This record gives sequence, structure tokens and C-alpha cells, in this order.
Amino acid sequence: MTDKINIQNTINRLENIASKEALKRNVVPQGASFKTLLDEQLAKNNPLQFSKHAQERVSQRGIELTDELLGSLNNAVSKARDKGAKDVVIIDAGRAFIVNVPNNVVVTTVTDSEMKDSVFTNIDSAVII
Repeated sequence: MTDKINIQNTINRLENIASKEALKRNVVPQGASFKTLLDEQLAKNNPLQFSKHAQERVSQRGIELTDELLGSLNNAVSKARDKGAKDVVIIDAGRAFIVNVPNNVVVTTVTDSEMKDSVFTNIDSAVII
């Protein structure tokens, strides 16, 4: 029982330290949890992932995921994250990628021919690359 209390006390101290440090650096709004801070840092350090659905769409639509494209997508997601975006559409010359920013996951993708007359819903931001 004492170990559980000690662990919880340590977690509480870390949450307080992380929140205070983030506030000093003006990184996050007051009241952000340690988990939120940790998730954001992990997402910044992890490359973009593709959901199973997005992988299928990439394959079906013949989209080539080059290192340059992946770098551009990661850069766009980073910019969107810095602005507080949660769900973003990233558009380039011939494709659009819907990305869940907090989870760093491409949800789906569409080609330029599919974008005509399309409506993107549940998106809070857009990035043009």
C-alpha cells in the first residue's frame, strides 16, 4: 500500500513540475495534464503513422509515399500541432490526407479526382503543402 501511495505522490509531483515548466515556457494553457504534455512530446518525436484504412486507400489509389512526401506531411502535421489543430486536412497538388494530429495518424487519403465536389467534415484546420 505504501508503494502505491509513493508512486501516486511521485506522479503528482511530476505533473506539477511539468505543468509549471510548460507554463514558464508558455507552451501549454494552464491546467494541462501531465498525460497531455507527454502525449504531445511523444507525437512530436514519432513519425506519422497510417491507419489500416489509410494504408488501403494509398494502395488502391496508387499513391506513392516517397521520403519527400512523408517529410512534407510530418512537417505539415508539426505546424498544425503548433497551432493547436486536432484534425487536419493536408492538401498538395494531387492528393489530400486527413490526419488526426494528437495521435499522429493519417486517417484516410483522397486523390484530386475524388476531391471534386467533396466535403471534408470534422476538420478543424487545413494545411496546403
